[in-house]
Amino acid sequence: MTDHTSCLVLRLAGPLQSWGGRGQFNRRDTLDEPTKSGILGLLAAAQGLRRQESIEALLGLSLGVRTDQPGSLLRDYHTVSDLRGRPLLSATVNAKGVQKATSPAKHTHVTHRFYLQDAVFVAAVSGPVDLLRTLADALRSPAFPLALGRRSCPPAMPLLLTPDKTNRVDQEALWAGGPLDVLGQVPWQASQRHRTSRFGRDDRPSVVDLPVTVDDEDGNDVRVDVPHSFYPLHRGFNTRRVRQEWVRVPTGWPDTGHTDHDPFALLGW
Repeated sequence: MTDHTSCLVLRLAGPLQSWGGRGQFNRRDTLDEPTKSGILGLLAAAQGLRRQESIEALLGLSLGVRTDQPGSLLRDYHTVSDLRGRPLLSATVNAKGVQKATSPAKHTHVTHRFYLQDAVFVAAVSGPVDLLRTLADALRSPAFPLALGRRSCPPAMPLLLTPDKTNRVDQEALWAGGPLDVLGQVPWQASQRHRTSRFGRDDRPSVVDLPVTVDDEDGNDVRVDVPHSFYPLHRGFNTRRVRQEWVRVPTGWPDTGHTDHDPFALLGW
């Protein structure tokens, strides 16, 4: 099997996710879908790579992301202070990597942090088969805790999606095909509540069209989310080109249209 003709598939779901864009200091925004930096960081954590270690092997991976359940935006407003009553440190650091003191001295920071709540994404990562197998093993038994963009956002299970026999590469947890092809094969991962709210209780189509973003050197859109390194003193990002697509996947609803009892249906939940 040659490079980039098989994929590792991740289900990115949890109560909260946050995929940072350009937000800094007292305002931390989130994009509406996972970033390549965030996904590579998750894979690096699973492997046990420390921030100062090279991530060069991961930078050649190709990425596709499908939005199965967009979720909703949550703003977290809170204040930060030192319990000892001391002035807070600045967000900037000196040449030795030590935080500078605030000037004039500040005792309280007000911060705004944004999250996606109840979102579900499917990410297909393609690259050399040997590397993908290593990453799959690492995801089954991660060296460090995994997070969906921020440490406070742990993923829900299952994280690693394995294919059925028809889409499997050998006997491994890898899917056959590139990211776009594979994202058209993975079943819809949205919750039953989201499915019902999207289509209603009586309209249950057999397929659904879902938006996809895939790496493409000739793509029309540019993302600035390919990290140089995760080491704080050398952080920086390169660009990548992407294109937007749609894939049609089965909804998984039975033909009978039977639904389980839902006590919240009359409330429109």
